[in-house]
Amino acid sequence: MNQVLAIIPARSGSKRLPKKNIKMLNGKPLLAYTIDGVKNSHYVSRFVVSTEDNEIARISHSSGAEVLMRPPELARDESPTDDVIINVLTQLKNTEQYSPDIIILLQPTSPLRQTEDIDNAIKTFLASSGESLISVTEYDHTPYWAFRIEKGFLKSEFTQDSLKRSQDLPTLYRPNGSIFITRVETFLKNRSFYTNQIIPFVMPRERSIDIDDEFDFSLAEFLLKTGEGKN
Repeated sequence: MNQVLAIIPARSGSKRLPKKNIKMLNGKPLLAYTIDGVKNSHYVSRFVVSTEDNEIARISHSSGAEVLMRPPELARDESPTDDVIINVLTQLKNTEQYSPDIIILLQPTSPLRQTEDIDNAIKTFLASSGESLISVTEYDHTPYWAFRIEKGFLKSEFTQDSLKRSQDLPTLYRPNGSIFITRVETFLKNRSFYTNQIIPFVMPRERSIDIDDEFDFSLAEFLLKTGEGKN
């Protein structure tokens, strides 16, 4: 039986949306949506919130999560997520001799992610021979139509395809920031979920909002209030 550890990174700093991770979204802290989703998982053996902030720790505990405190130097804007994951793995190994087989990273900025998304992603990963899994969603508008502004004029990034109809272009996907999975040994080797063999886990647009600013937050709140986001 695989030991699956879910890690929820939640620092206090956020330039675009202050205290984003504990901002009240439709009646409960943003972070609580991810905790509620993972604690009902049939596949996750254990889940922890990694934070440097006492208020985030308190809210995490009250929502039913285990908390591991991280040093302030791992909570800066430029702090790599891989260092945060290594910190969690090191703490658990040193204090409890606990070493999971698989890690799943769940960012709290994806509140519309459902428990079924988590479990289906883990099932997909376990049934595959890939090295990692990353959740993606289809582009709203094809990036083949992208332009840059050069010397005051629009210049196509994809000259040959920019004038094609969308139905004549390949379907492309982008990471939605919701779910990242790999085996611990693979992560320790690569220090990344972006490996040579990444399994795609496709999620619908309405569950793929990654909250970065006030507009994203308002959109997520609207979807929750109208029932599009089922939390």
